Amino acid sequence: MAQTGGFGRRYIKAFVSGFLVAVPVTVTVLDRLAYVARVEGASMQPSLNPEGAAASDIVLLNRWSVRNYQVQRGDIVSLVSPKNPEQKIIKRVIALEGDIIKTMGYKNRYVKVPDGHFWVEGDHHGCSFDSNNFGPVSLGLVHARASHIIWPLNRWQKIEPALPKDRRPLSDWSDGSTADKDD
Repeated sequence: MAQTGGFGRRYIKAFVSGFLVAVPVTVTVLDRLAYVARVEGASMQPSLNPEGAAASDIVLLNRWSVRNYQVQRGDIVSLVSPKNPEQKIIKRVIALEGDIIKTMGYKNRYVKVPDGHFWVEGDHHGCSFDSNNFGPVSLGLVHARASHIIWPLNRWQKIEPALPKDRRPLSDWSDGSTADKDD
C-alpha cells in the first residue's frame, strides 16, 4: 500500500511540475511567436473564406514577423480595428508610408500615406470595412501577419504576399519610383 501512495504522489508531482512549465511556454509562444485564428466574414474573399459562410478558414498568424513593424505590400495582416479597439480585423496591406494611393470612396480621391502608417483593404471591396472607410492605419495597430491557411485541409497553403494588380500605389516616394498605369 505504501508503494501505491508514493506512485500517486510522484505522478501528481510530475504532472504539476510539467503543467507549471507548459503554461508559461505556451503563453510565451502565443504572445510572441504565433497563434491560430478563425477568419469570419466576406471582406477577404476570394483569398480567405472563398466558400462564404459555409466554411471559415483558420489561419496561422505569425506575430514574430511583425515585431519590428516590418510589413510589405501584399501581406495579409491582423490588426486592431481603428474604429473599435476591442475588435481585430484581417486585411491586405496595399500601400506603405510615403506611397500615394488612389482611394475607393475615401473622403480624398488620392492619399499620401503618412509616416508610421499604411493602407489596408479587403480583397472583396463591396464587403470590406477598411482604409477606404477609416483612412491610413498606424503601424502600431499591427498584431500579426497571416502566414498559412491551416483549415480546411483542402486549402492548406502558405499565404504569399500578393498585391491586386488594380490596387498598386501610384508612387513609392521611398525609392522615387512611380507605378505604370498599364502594368
